Amino acid sequence: MSEPKSPLVLSGPISPSTRTEVLQRLRRIEGQVRGIHKMVEDNRDCRDVVVQLSAIKASIASLNTLVAETYAQECLCNAEQIGTSDVAGLLDLLKAAR
Repeated sequence: MSEPKSPLVLSGPISPSTRTEVLQRLRRIEGQVRGIHKMVEDNRDCRDVVVQLSAIKASIASLNTLVAETYAQECLCNAEQIGTSDVAGLLDLLKAAR
């Protein structure tokens, strides 16, 4: 009898080089959030708060894209086989990143 084939793992931690960039971006986003918190405490104009919230939203979307691309390159492309369901999963992930 042949041994059962081990399942293909299409996931893993973020690579060290990408992790550094992800953490740097997260710190920047954290600073943006603290800045908005202070703006609200200081009764700043609503338009200014909305502009800053939009900037955070764009930063998070960009970070999400970076992580999704890293997943595609480092996990899916390095795998021995990529199944249809895996590609569909990646597309769902990218759609959620928008």
